[in-house]
Amino acid sequence: MKTILVGGEVKKKQRIIYWIMSLLIVFLSSGCMGALKADYGRITPDRNAERDLETYQVNPNYNYYISGSEIRPNAIIGVDKGLTVEPALWEKVEVTPKKFRELVMGMSSGLDSMLGESYSGFALFDDKGKQIGVWYSLPDARTSLRMKDDRTVIIFTPEKRMPRN
Repeated sequence: MKTILVGGEVKKKQRIIYWIMSLLIVFLSSGCMGALKADYGRITPDRNAERDLETYQVNPNYNYYISGSEIRPNAIIGVDKGLTVEPALWEKVEVTPKKFRELVMGMSSGLDSMLGESYSGFALFDDKGKQIGVWYSLPDARTSLRMKDDRTVIIFTPEKRMPRN
């Protein structure tokens, strides 16, 4: 025996199916998004990092890297020596207070500084909230930090900036 649905009953069943499908999609996508974001760390403004970088304080527990040239880096990062930094776009540099001064002064000798823009320090945190390093660049430099595994951090180099008119 076949049941025949008429008018309002068909629309009611369609609405129920629509809501069930919508809830299912929301539930599945939120679970997937949580899994995708689970390994991302965070980068937060930090006055101590900024002060240390601007006074050329070398942290013996960090390896230092630059993005861009040694004459005019786009960014400087210091990352816990127990971690490997990817991608290979970062250039590892051996720093002394003198070398650190050259790098920071090189950053601030460009057009950005002439236009009154200043550089900022940031703390780098892994996906568990542990500080793993520092970052120094213009405050609007765009990047992200992701833990590939317990010993590898992926930090994307900042986008190249176009001079302002």
